Amino acid sequence: MKVGVLALQGGFSEHVNHIKKLNHKAMEVRKKEDLDSIDGLIIPGGESTTMGKLLRETKMLEPLRNKIIEGMPTWGTCAGMILLAKEIGGKDNNYIGAIDIKVRRNAYGSQKDSFSVKKQIEFIGDAPQELVFIRAPYIDSHGDDVEELLRVDGNLVAAKQKNIFVTSFHPELTDGLDFHRYFLSIIERAS
Repeated sequence: MKVGVLALQGGFSEHVNHIKKLNHKAMEVRKKEDLDSIDGLIIPGGESTTMGKLLRETKMLEPLRNKIIEGMPTWGTCAGMILLAKEIGGKDNNYIGAIDIKVRRNAYGSQKDSFSVKKQIEFIGDAPQELVFIRAPYIDSHGDDVEELLRVDGNLVAAKQKNIFVTSFHPELTDGLDFHRYFLSIIERAS
């Protein structure tokens, strides 16, 4: 199994390292041709506006959207969640628009308002997980087909629709591999 990590901007190297620690191939995705040789894709955290602009400039936006809509398993963390959302609060347009959610950008505040919390998460496993929130978004609303996976302080911070998984937080910034293992299971079920 080969997992692609969008490597235009943001925290892609941490995701690559986590996938390799789980003994799977990881590939940095930088051009549209790279999409043809992967089984699933992680869209990392970073700056969603910059990533969206780079997707357009590299002519990757449409091919990426088509691959995801056709069923390619995709996981968006933080900015990746914003890129995947059908609606972005305060903006007239979206980027990929593949998951039926409305997100609020920087919902928890600025960089100085970043925080982490430990939480036991049923769909991940028995051990408490560290959740790192950095200028994080959360989901304001969603369509009927979207499965709510996790709330923190009443805010929806993880969800899934078909083969698309999104998290507001950054599992790649912890030593834990359980979220990456969960995404690998989504890819395995899809193939």
